[in-house]
Amino acid sequence: MRRHRFIVPLALLGLLGFPAHAEGRDLGRDTLPAGDGWASHGTGTTGGAAADDAQVFTVTDRAGLVRALDGGSDTPKIIKIAGTIDANTDDDGEHLDCADYATDGYDLKRYLAAYDPRTWGSAKPSGPQEQARQASAARQAERVELAVGSHTTIVGLGEKAVLKGASLQIKDATNVIVRNLELRDAYDCFPVWQPNSGGLGDWKAAYDNLWLRGATHVWVDHVTFTDKGRPDSAEPTHFGRTYLRHDGLLDITGGSDLVTVSWSRFAGHDKAMLIGNGDTATGDRGKLRVTLHHNAFESVVQRAPRVRFGQVHVYNNRYVVEDGHRYAIGVGTESALYVQNNAFTTPGHVEVADLVKSWNGSALHDEGTLFNGFPVDLRTTYNAYNSGSERDLTADVGWTPALHTKIDSAAAADRAVARGAGAGRIP
Repeated sequence: MRRHRFIVPLALLGLLGFPAHAEGRDLGRDTLPAGDGWASHGTGTTGGAAADDAQVFTVTDRAGLVRALDGGSDTPKIIKIAGTIDANTDDDGEHLDCADYATDGYDLKRYLAAYDPRTWGSAKPSGPQEQARQASAARQAERVELAVGSHTTIVGLGEKAVLKGASLQIKDATNVIVRNLELRDAYDCFPVWQPNSGGLGDWKAAYDNLWLRGATHVWVDHVTFTDKGRPDSAEPTHFGRTYLRHDGLLDITGGSDLVTVSWSRFAGHDKAMLIGNGDTATGDRGKLRVTLHHNAFESVVQRAPRVRFGQVHVYNNRYVVEDGHRYAIGVGTESALYVQNNAFTTPGHVEVADLVKSWNGSALHDEGTLFNGFPVDLRTTYNAYNSGSERDLTADVGWTPALHTKIDSAAAADRAVARGAGAGRIP
């Protein structure tokens, strides 16, 4: 049966159970406050606040969202998401699963048989099954990759706005705001086997929940990032490696710059946030300036964040570490991380030195860190535990943050973030 798709007039929202924000405030017209992190630098970040009334949309399904995004156009626009939108749907709103995307004879069992390292070796997959995988992946990408253009605000309505299965992509765009929204389960039906990844080979998934590439002046606020319902930990093992279905929650790459991520929640995921995607991407020098404050990283295995090149201010964040943890702060090539007043809660077997990992990095400024309620020095502890195996990190990162909100103690921030971070919690 054909489903009618529509954009909801603002006047009908109350009848649909999506109450207006307290005191009639229109979140779509909000702009980033002055001094709130790197995204406030220069001209600041206003998103679609200046949009004409004709460019304000309330959407309830994928078709309406695609129309409102307008192919990633630069027309100022405000897009309000009501309820749950599933990106894996056809033009009539019917759900699509992995079998619906599979084409040209793709079959996972045949794929595994074709590229088993014991018979295929270490060469990159090629041939009919890899070609079929690529064709199938392209069909899914057509549905789930959604381009966001310049001067756009995307905001969830109420406390339960969800965009499910989508990969929002801000590419070569500027002045974008994403707020009050759960970005859930950017699930890849067709991961690729990479025989030489990490020395043992690994599976590579295609989609980040939110991906910034060459994006500038972006504010991400009160967004919940999660794989809810389909964690990679529940996936089978193939070729001795977990069959990964998810990539990053939020990746900031390709020379992106002037980004503030605030009051957001990253939960139940492996690779949370990558800032800078290559040690040889020297064009990123002077860019990748990012502020992370008052975010919750809960049950995240690694990359919270991992940084290359960028000047990144990490303050007043809450980390809740569970089993499977690898590291939180990744100090990569030419990175300049300024880490202040963050709180870590960990199980007994996780040590202070386990919170930092150097990926060819050389410097880390750290102050005011709490570890299970006790003050610690991340850099000094890291150096002491890794002396002789890795080079020491120095304290001089070459800059001091000037753009930030009030920096609270780690203990106060821990409590505030536990109460206030994530979608549906904007004061």
